[in-house]
Amino acid sequence: MQSPPNTHSGFSGGSPGSMKFQTKAASHMSSTSVMPQMQDAAYGAESATWDENKTQSRLWLQEIIEQRRLTALFQPVISMGGGEIAGYEGLIRGPSDSPLHAPINLFRAASEQGLAIEVELLCRQVVLESFAQLDLPGKLFLNVSPECLLLRNAKHGETLGYIHNLGIKPDRVIIELTENQRTLDYNLLREAARHYRAMGFEIAIDDLGEGFASLRLWSELRPEYVKIDMHFIQGIDQDPVKRQFVSSIQQIAEKSGTKVVAEGIETEAELKVIKDLGIACGQGYHIARPSSQPATALPVEVAQALANKTVPGYTQNGRVSPKTVTVLKLLHECLSVMSDVSNDSVYEMFMSDPELQALPVVDNGAPVGLITRNALIDRFARPYRRELLGKKPCALLMDPAPLVVERDMSLQELSHTIVAADRHHLSNGFIIADHGRYLGMGTGHDLVREITQMQIQAARYANPLTLLPGNEPINEQIALLLQGDVEFHACYCDLDHFKPFNDVYGYHSGDEVIQMTGKILSEVCDPDRDFIGHIGGDDFIILFQSTDWEARCRTALDRFAAAILEFFNAEDRVRQGYVARDRRGHEVFYPLTSLSIGAVPVEPCMQASHHKISAAAAEAKKQAKGIPGNSLFVERRAACAEPRVPMDFSLEGVI
Repeated sequence: MQSPPNTHSGFSGGSPGSMKFQTKAASHMSSTSVMPQMQDAAYGAESATWDENKTQSRLWLQEIIEQRRLTALFQPVISMGGGEIAGYEGLIRGPSDSPLHAPINLFRAASEQGLAIEVELLCRQVVLESFAQLDLPGKLFLNVSPECLLLRNAKHGETLGYIHNLGIKPDRVIIELTENQRTLDYNLLREAARHYRAMGFEIAIDDLGEGFASLRLWSELRPEYVKIDMHFIQGIDQDPVKRQFVSSIQQIAEKSGTKVVAEGIETEAELKVIKDLGIACGQGYHIARPSSQPATALPVEVAQALANKTVPGYTQNGRVSPKTVTVLKLLHECLSVMSDVSNDSVYEMFMSDPELQALPVVDNGAPVGLITRNALIDRFARPYRRELLGKKPCALLMDPAPLVVERDMSLQELSHTIVAADRHHLSNGFIIADHGRYLGMGTGHDLVREITQMQIQAARYANPLTLLPGNEPINEQIALLLQGDVEFHACYCDLDHFKPFNDVYGYHSGDEVIQMTGKILSEVCDPDRDFIGHIGGDDFIILFQSTDWEARCRTALDRFAAAILEFFNAEDRVRQGYVARDRRGHEVFYPLTSLSIGAVPVEPCMQASHHKISAAAAEAKKQAKGIPGNSLFVERRAACAEPRVPMDFSLEGVI
C-alpha cells in the first residue's frame, strides 16, 4: 500500500466548523500576479491534483480502517451544581502524520469515498475501548449520526453486546446525536431512540440552536440531554440576548425533564453565568481540553468558581470595553505542518481543501512561519517553479515573520497591533500562542466582526461619558441577582450640590467630575463579585456581593473627598464652599461638592423585584443626602420588606 505523505497536523480539539479559514480572497491565483494563460494552467493542475488527492484519500482511509489508526480523546462534562465530573464526551482523531488527522477532514473524505458508515463504526469502537481501558468515571457521551442510528444491522443488539464485552453498562452510555442533514425521518428516529432506550441507553442532542431542525428533534425524541451550541455560550457574560436564549432553553428543559449541557465554556465569567442560570452540565476549554489521558478531577480554579455563589457582572468593573475580551475568542484550531514538509505536500493539502486559506508552520510546538494559499499558488504558477521548489522544504516559501499574539491579548490591543504592522497580516491572519506554544489561528475578518459587534453593544448599553453599563444592563443585572437567590447590597450614589458647580465651573469640569466619580466607584468594586452602573447624570448604582461592602463605600467617600478638591480654586478650598446663583437669581453659598451613598440590603425572596429595590435604594439615597458632607446611609431593613415609599415610586424613570 502506498504510504501517506509525512505531514504533521497540530489540530487538538474544537468544533469542526472552527477548523477552516474562509476569506473573501479567491482560492486561486490573483489575475494581477500572473498572465491569464498561466492561470488556466494552474486551474488545470488543480483539477488534476484533486483527482490524485481523491485516490490518495482512499488509500489513507483504507489504511486507517485496516490498521485502526485512530486515537480517542475525552473531554470532561461537569455537573455545575455538584462540582464534579459527570462524564466525558468521546472524540476522535486520525493519524497525526496525515491530512486526515482533523475529524472534519476524516469524515469528509470518508463520505466522498462511500466509507462514512465504516469509519464511524470504527470510531465508535475505538472510543468505547479507550473509555473502558482508562476506567473513566461517570457517563460516556458517544457521538452517533442519525444514519448510523438507523442502520438495520445496528438494531439487533450489536452495540449492546459490544459494550458488555468491554464491561460497560448501557446506562453509562449516552448516544449523542449530531444533526448534519436537512431532512430527517422522525418516525424512524423515534423508533430507533425507543429501541436504544429499551436497552438502557440515554439520548442526547448535540449543538442545539445550530442545526437545521434541532428544536423539532428535541420535541420528537424527548432526549435526556440537550447540548447548547457553543455560539450561544461564548461571550454570554457580555451578551444579554445569548443569556436570554440560554435561560429560555433551560426553562423548556425543566418542564420536559431534560438536562442541559453548555458547550464551549472558555472563561470563568461564562462558567459563572451558566451556573447561575441553573444549567445542569458544562464542558469547554476553561474546564479541560480534550485529551487521550483526561483528568478525573476538576481544576482547582474551576472547583472554586463553582463553589462561590455569586452572579458576575457584564465585564470587569462593569465596564463595556473591548479590552475585556481576548484573542482567545477568535481562536480557530487548524492543521499545521513542520518546516521540513515539502512544498508539494503543502500544495496538495491546499488543493484537497478549497476552504483552507493558511497553514501555520510549527516546529516542536512553537510557530516559526506561515504559508498562505494565494502565495504558494502564485509561486507555483510561474514557469518551472514547482519543478524547482516542489521537493524542497516549505520553510523556503513560508513567511518567516508571521504575526504571533498571545492568547490573553485584548482585542483592542490586537487591533492596534495589526494597524501598526504590515497590511498583509490583516488578510493572512495571525497565529495565537500560549506562552510561545502554538494554539491555533485567527483571521482579520473575525477580528473586524467582533470589534464592530462590541462597539454596537457598547453604544447600546453603555453610558457614553463613563462607558459604564446603563439602565438596561442595570435592570438585567438586578434580575440576574434575584434569579440567583444571592444576598447583595444595592447602593445608590449621587453628588450633592452638583448643578451649582456646573454653573460656576462649567460643564466640561462637570463631566470630568462625573468621570472621576465613576473611576473611584469602579476601583472600590471587586470585579469578580460586584457590579457598577451609571444611571445617568451624576447618579450611579453599585450592586455589592462583597461582604466588606460597607468598608468599600467608606473608602470611596474618602477618595472622593480628597479628589474633588482639585476641581476647586484655592479660595473656594479655603472657605470650603463657593457662591452660585439659585433658580431665583439669588447668590447662595454652597458647600464643596460631596458624595452621598444610600445602601439597601437585599435578601432572596419571592417578593423582590427591581422596581422595589430601586424604590428602596432611592429612599436610602434621599436619607444620605440629608446628612452634611460625604455620607453613607444604610437602610437596615431588607428590600424584601415593605418599603417606606409607595410601590409606584421610581427613580425619575431612569431605572
